[in-house]
Amino acid sequence: MNMKCHYEVLGVKRDATDDDLKKAYRKLALKWHPDKNLENSEEAAEHFKLIQAAYDVLSDPQERAWYDNHREALLKGGVSGEYAD
Repeated sequence: MNMKCHYEVLGVKRDATDDDLKKAYRKLALKWHPDKNLENSEEAAEHFKLIQAAYDVLSDPQERAWYDNHREALLKGGVSGEYAD
């Protein structure tokens, strides 16, 4: 499975502020929360996981810096391992 860009998942620009990230996360989390999508909970759960993962990385300055530096390789599947330098 190809990794999706965290910025695209949240629908924000790469220079988004913390406030932009928080607003985008809250909006999408409400929309895709499995409890709000009972008739389609599996798809909602998958979307929610992507949204949560994207926000977890982008809301942490160190994680975001690492992600920004390795983004292209990650999206192409070229970096292995879990956020190891």
